Amino acid sequence: MSIFINKDSRVIYQGFTGQHSTFHAEEAIKTGTNIVGGVTPGKGGSKHLDRPVFHTVADAVAETGADVSGVFVPPRFAADAILEAIDAGIKTIVVIADGIPVQDMVRVKRYLIGHDAKIFGPNTAGVITPGECKVGIMPANIYTPGRVGVVSRSGTLNYEAVAQMTALGHGQSTSVGIGGDPINGANFVDVLTAFNDDPDTDAVMLIGEIGGQQEVEAAEWAQKNMDKPVIGFIAGVSAPPGRRMGHAGAIISGKADTAIAKMDAMEALGVHVVRSPADIGATVDRALKNL
Repeated sequence: MSIFINKDSRVIYQGFTGQHSTFHAEEAIKTGTNIVGGVTPGKGGSKHLDRPVFHTVADAVAETGADVSGVFVPPRFAADAILEAIDAGIKTIVVIADGIPVQDMVRVKRYLIGHDAKIFGPNTAGVITPGECKVGIMPANIYTPGRVGVVSRSGTLNYEAVAQMTALGHGQSTSVGIGGDPINGANFVDVLTAFNDDPDTDAVMLIGEIGGQQEVEAAEWAQKNMDKPVIGFIAGVSAPPGRRMGHAGAIISGKADTAIAKMDAMEALGVHVVRSPADIGATVDRALKNL
């Protein structure tokens, strides 16, 4: 089983004919992802990668039954692309662009109220169910089917964690990037809830960063609601306060936002905390052997 996307997902890419979208669509198709078409305004009626191109998301949904969209649209246009996907009935929206204006994402979050779409990103590496469906920019070759769920704010650390787990024989049920921008769509609790309900996920690897309290809130939720082990790592131990590090949302604004403070709080809440990224795979292995 999986969460959010699977072999039956019908995927479109918004910004389909652009350079980056084309490259990642080709890679996704190689992994078996069912990309049924794409959207590029003004190019509807043509074909790209041997798949139909539509003027609008509504047209794409009507013609193909698409239920998942990868948004490969420049930041200044991305909010409108997301809103269009929501209006068209897309249920899973993966937003790759980073640097979408904060006020644009506030507008999107407000509009999302009353709709049942899930947004992953902005600034996400994407979502992948190994061997079934990939919507994003991650290297699919390091992922293998298995029973460990992964949720991460960081794409690069996601890859590192997955590579370590795969090397130890632990595959992934689904890997979810929630994105590193200050205002994103789905949060850690949303994804933990889905993994908790998935009978084929035995444990969850949670990868966070400095900035905000999402990770601690997720640990509090997990302590109250989950029997499955949660393994946690927070990046940014050496980050100085007040300086943005990499992701727009990775900035220490108070003592509780530091990596050490978060890891201490998560450990107190029962999370198997990893203090060094080199130990992620081994910690997951130990947690699974203790089940």
